[in-house]
Amino acid sequence: MPTRTVADGVHLVTHAHVNCYLVEDEEGVTLVDAGLPSMWPMVLRALEERGRNPDQVGALVLTHGHFDHVGLAARAQREWGVPVLVHPGDARLAAHPYRYSPQRNRFLYPFAHPRSLPLLVSMAAAGALNVKGVERVEPLATGTALPVPGRPVAVHTPGHTDGHCALHLPDRATVISGDALVTLDPYTGRTGPQIVASAATKDTRQALASLNALAATGAATVLPGHGQPWTGGVEAAVRGALDVGEH
Repeated sequence: MPTRTVADGVHLVTHAHVNCYLVEDEEGVTLVDAGLPSMWPMVLRALEERGRNPDQVGALVLTHGHFDHVGLAARAQREWGVPVLVHPGDARLAAHPYRYSPQRNRFLYPFAHPRSLPLLVSMAAAGALNVKGVERVEPLATGTALPVPGRPVAVHTPGHTDGHCALHLPDRATVISGDALVTLDPYTGRTGPQIVASAATKDTRQALASLNALAATGAATVLPGHGQPWTGGVEAAVRGALDVGEH
């Protein structure tokens, strides 16, 4: 699949309902999230399409440490020598991306939501059950522009995980929301703005409260970890997610 440009200098790589992003500027590229293992050739192709090479990837920034966001992180670190940044609250999870305790059983929950089953099967086929963690990480600072290409500002949005962070690109009116707000929930099959179901979220009430931090960015475009980009403004996306509430 060709790279899809979804904001100024921001390009989407998506496979098996999992998204990661390339953020470009004149200094190079920041990869945001590491998807699933089978997305490795897709990321390489996306770089090539942009006239870039792996040496120009200045950093890999993880919004959080779940397996479907860490998939190719260890390989990128090993083969490209790229630094991997994650909030300290998720450093342990990034090293052990299956060791987390959501509010509800993530293995049984999908059977109550049969629309999710094809999505989860496609994720498994793309390597979701065989992700290696990444142990050598650098702390992701929040509240100031990061010294990586694109100069994103990490916004702490806990709830989905303890260390979850969105990445705000203020000069591009864009926020990469990770799983703090998605437009497709793999655990229910539901589309539209929402938080991820309690089957994959540590604290849904905290996740809903963190939507305020997303809204405060005032971004015009929201780029989620799952689902289609939202171009109707972050405030409208947050209102929609609050209307859905806990699930």
